[in-house]
Amino acid sequence: MVKKLGLSVLLLAIMGNGFWTSSARGNFLSNLTVEINGLRNTEGQVCVSIFANSKGFPNNRDGVLKAKCTKMSEKSLTVTFDNLQAGSYAVAVIHDQNNDQILNLNYFGVPIEGFGFSRNPEVRIGPPKFRDTAVLLAGPNTVIQINLKHL
Repeated sequence: MVKKLGLSVLLLAIMGNGFWTSSARGNFLSNLTVEINGLRNTEGQVCVSIFANSKGFPNNRDGVLKAKCTKMSEKSLTVTFDNLQAGSYAVAVIHDQNNDQILNLNYFGVPIEGFGFSRNPEVRIGPPKFRDTAVLLAGPNTVIQINLKHL
């Protein structure tokens, strides 16, 4: 009798916890603050794009959930996005020195402007995958740092 009661209580606790987690996830909003370092100068603007999944990541504007471009006055910058649903997101940043809102490339396809991604993955040939850059928003405020790369 005691074993059956213990098992019942355990099952109720698990089911209740699963219900609470799924109901809280749907209504929970978070702020994401992106601290950007490694700017070589203060020319142009910094454009930050947030992706909620791999579709279009990192350079197709159709896949962008939210984006902001900000003029800068210092060689570091902070950009905040408010009211994001709890979940996984990837962030792509470019130092758009000529204000055209795209990452300019040289003749060989190598970026000539600074760029970076959430979780600061090593970039070799081509951009990183969404799964390598995704960050989890699970609290009211999440702060990440992105160090720009210059090739």
